[in-house]
Amino acid sequence: MEKLEGARFCLEGLNCAHCAGKIEEEIGTLSGVKSARVDFAQQRLVLETLEGEGERIFEEAKRLIKEIEPHVTLLKQEEAGHGREGELALKEALKSPRFLLFALGSLFFALAVFPKADPSWDVWIYLVAYGLIGGEILLLAFRNILRGQVFDENFLMSLATIGAFAIGEYPEGVAVMFFYRIGEFFQDLAVERSRKSITSLMGIRPEFARLKEGEELLEVEPASVLVGSTILVRPGERVPLDGVILLGNSTLDLSALTGESLPKEVSAGDEILSGAINKTGVLEVRTTKSFGESTVAKILDLVQNASAKKAKTEQFITKFARYYTPFVVISAVLLAFLPPLLIEGALLEEWFRRSLVFLVVSCPCALVVSIPLTFFAGIGGASKAGILIKGGNFLEALHEVDTVVFDKTGTLTKGFFEVAETVAMEGFSKEEVLALASSVESHSNHPIALSIKRASQASQKVEVSDYQELSGYGVSAKVEGRIVLAGNAKLMKEQGVSIPSGMSDETLVYVALEGRLAGYLILRDEIKPEAASLIERLKNLGIKQLVMLTGDKKESAQKVAQAIGITSFEAELLPHEKVERFEALLGARATQGKSVFVGDGINDAPVLALSDVGIAMGGVGSDAAIEAADVVIMNDEIGKVATAIAIAQKTHTIVWQNIIFALGVKGAILIMGAFGVATMWEAVFGDVGVALIAVLNATRVMNLKES
Repeated sequence: MEKLEGARFCLEGLNCAHCAGKIEEEIGTLSGVKSARVDFAQQRLVLETLEGEGERIFEEAKRLIKEIEPHVTLLKQEEAGHGREGELALKEALKSPRFLLFALGSLFFALAVFPKADPSWDVWIYLVAYGLIGGEILLLAFRNILRGQVFDENFLMSLATIGAFAIGEYPEGVAVMFFYRIGEFFQDLAVERSRKSITSLMGIRPEFARLKEGEELLEVEPASVLVGSTILVRPGERVPLDGVILLGNSTLDLSALTGESLPKEVSAGDEILSGAINKTGVLEVRTTKSFGESTVAKILDLVQNASAKKAKTEQFITKFARYYTPFVVISAVLLAFLPPLLIEGALLEEWFRRSLVFLVVSCPCALVVSIPLTFFAGIGGASKAGILIKGGNFLEALHEVDTVVFDKTGTLTKGFFEVAETVAMEGFSKEEVLALASSVESHSNHPIALSIKRASQASQKVEVSDYQELSGYGVSAKVEGRIVLAGNAKLMKEQGVSIPSGMSDETLVYVALEGRLAGYLILRDEIKPEAASLIERLKNLGIKQLVMLTGDKKESAQKVAQAIGITSFEAELLPHEKVERFEALLGARATQGKSVFVGDGINDAPVLALSDVGIAMGGVGSDAAIEAADVVIMNDEIGKVATAIAIAQKTHTIVWQNIIFALGVKGAILIMGAFGVATMWEAVFGDVGVALIAVLNATRVMNLKES
């Protein structure tokens, strides 16, 4: 079996969507390449090659790319510039030979337009201006024709402007090329700035780790730090690896990971996640994961690979562009020559001029560029809100959701018990009952014991002896010499303690002192504060079916469902029964919409995998959650489910705005051109102007405000 290896490279200067497709196709044919994918949105080439062939293929690909698009440079990731500012790139572009030639050509164009004593020089001045402004386009078109790639924007613009010269329309020929290059420049600038605004949301990769070796501090690559090493994180620095704080207190900015703006207080013994920013104190941290397994690496990998899973709309636009341009070119040829042959009095020159409008407006760049950018912006905007969506296909599926199914514990509820109420028997106070329970539970680490200790306000330390943990029953101990029991009804019955009859099915902890019932505590898994508003938001977003599936008791499930507004639920389900109920639910649906299951990503992995879109809650630090789900909510905020669906709906709206706008404007100009109403000027707007507007519109998806 052949051994394969993967590699990623940067395509610096790639601002042409057609060129991206050509590069992907050509490199895919190289010997030793098993797969090639060009990510236009991130200017990246991802290769899978035979083992040991990587360096040779890199050199061949570099040469091939220069032939296809001379201004694109293939770089290894370590060679690529990180975060180069748009202003710097603009200054470099203004100093380039391309711009100098364009500026000189523009000067000649201006000279040709102004009145002169000897107009016979006009045609030559126009020719010089045309060569300086459009020479590069002509050269690229000629190269691509020799390679068998005819129908691209370079060919279309060359054919249209040469045609204008052929019928003596010199000013129009130069002007079309002039405005095309101007529009192309602004489109490239808009694409570049869009990319920067999106990728800046994911700029969480730490640049170095401050490794402590004895008394010495070394700045090293995070990837070189071993598990169990000690690192130092100073104020203002990004935490490079996951670990546990050994020394120090500080506040952490987790907004890049969770979308949560409030800082988090941490101290010795607390876990700390890579990607967070240390705000105040110096922290000494023992690393618990290698960089490749750390939170920041997993997030970066998820976001960077998200664009590989293309939405159906992206795939359709790519296929559409392959047939659309040749169709329009053939239509232009027919428009130029059929009317003069079939219509009496029709002039070839007039119909030829109309056909040139077809050629200029036919380039599908507005769609090919803006649609991938819209999905990429949607994924970036979700990441900013602390939501990781693993691909454009899942973002598109979220828009089609009409059924959302929830797990209860840890999803709609907080996942840990809290003392909801304390009931005292005659002769005891509530404070005394809670203090007795807290004292007898002081040595236990059981979740119920921890919740009781959290609820107790007693600060006075008491003497606890003869502690016994009775599995399945509760605990027993002497508190200041008196026997105290805390546990369930079975423990009380076994110890001969009388309890009230007809108690509810809620989680109760009875407390007895010296064989007499002192009272009991009612414990509940508290509902998350935002759960009820989430259900309301989902209904407003058009979700028709909201269901809760849980393994908890029916009475507990019913209370949660009623409190948050879910009318359909099933309780006391074993894991395999939850899968069966989910399958039955999908089979009984009357609609063809998509289904979402929201769970904790660990116990609910089978149902997450079964749903069209699985959403895992509390993904920070949870490997299982990140692996199991299609969408990961990076904190425990259930309201982000509605935010994810809202982002998906806005992305869908903007995608179709761009499709309808681009095709609508181009279609109108094509019809107007056929009837002789539209000129080459309108055609230029229909190409580069529409593309520019579509690109700017694509980035609006990042501005969604959570309600």
